[in-house]
Amino acid sequence: MVPDEQLPEERDEPMTEEALRRRAVARLRKQADFRTHLVVYLATNALLVAIWWATGAAFFWPVFPIFGWGIGLVAHAWDAYGPDRLTEARIQAEIDRLRK
Repeated sequence: MVPDEQLPEERDEPMTEEALRRRAVARLRKQADFRTHLVVYLATNALLVAIWWATGAAFFWPVFPIFGWGIGLVAHAWDAYGPDRLTEARIQAEIDRLRK
C-alpha cells in the first residue's frame, strides 16, 4: 500500500471527515474486488464442473480447485467484510493491557 492510501489509524492521524472518507473508499474498494473475485470463482468452477460432467469421469476431480480456491475466497471475504484491523479503541485497549 502506498503512503497516500494508508488508513488514518495506520498514520496516527485524527479521524477527520477526509480521513473517514478515505477509509470508507478503501473498504468499498476491497468489497468490490471481493465481488469480482467471487464471480470469477463461480464461473471458473462452473466451467470445471461442466468439463467433468461432459467427460463422464467417475471421480469428481473439480473438488480440489473448488476447495483450494475456496479457502482463498474465504480469506478475501474476511479481509473485505470482516472487522477493521486497527481501530482507536483496539489500540487504546492494547495500551491499557500493556500498562498492567
